[in-house]
Amino acid sequence: IWCVSVNDGFAMGAFGHDMGADGKIRFLGDGNAEFARALGLDIDLSVANMGIRMNRSSLLVEDGVVKQVNIEAPMALEVSDAETMLKQLG
Repeated sequence: IWCVSVNDGFAMGAFGHDMGADGKIRFLGDGNAEFARALGLDIDLSVANMGIRMNRSSLLVEDGVVKQVNIEAPMALEVSDAETMLKQLG
């Protein structure tokens, strides 16, 4: 499991550590939003003083092939959650 956010790697590492996820989940910083842009998941939140961010989503990837993409509506947490992903794995 990887958790990616438009943030620096040090902040993501500290977040993972604080969450007690060391050795369970990898936290990756996408500091320049290049990964988010490549996936078409970048969102401009400059109006809220937050700059470019990554839209909340989850991806199921098997052997380097994206099998499922779940993209959240703004301010929602309905389709990118662990429960949804577990159902898709089954």
